[in-house]
Amino acid sequence: MQHQSKSAASPDAPPAVIDAVLAASRVLVAVAARSIAAAGHDITVLQYRVLVVLASKGPARPVDLAEALSISSSATTRLCDRLSRKGLISRARESDTTDRRAVRLGLTARGAALLDEVTSRRRAEIARIVAAVSVRDRSRLVAAFAAFSAAAGEIPDAEWPERWEI
Repeated sequence: MQHQSKSAASPDAPPAVIDAVLAASRVLVAVAARSIAAAGHDITVLQYRVLVVLASKGPARPVDLAEALSISSSATTRLCDRLSRKGLISRARESDTTDRRAVRLGLTARGAALLDEVTSRRRAEIARIVAAVSVRDRSRLVAAFAAFSAAAGEIPDAEWPERWEI
């Protein structure tokens, strides 16, 4: 794996900012991986991401899911086959087409429950980490993460459903 040198950063993204975000992303990926593993459903981070996309965007065609995840259609099919066998997603034939292959993938109640459990675990671990940040630095942390999330096009928390919609 090649690492981009610190000097290759653009003037709009100073190396110190990139390094800080990379360090935070390592922590957050570790928190996500631990919370997924602790849920005991034997799913990968990418499989979990499928569930999150379906929860946030609603039922989707496999091709749209592949695009949202930036993976190939064949990889999406394999992921969804595994998630379907685990009862975490469902396949429903689209009613407005005669093509029997046209399906919509959706979250099952079991998939929604898994998202609730993992999210609860993640929130608890992140709360423990944030508690170690000084009160004075917390407002800057909120502003920085809000700006970062907005720049990435992440859905604001206020727009997420209270419960995962099925």
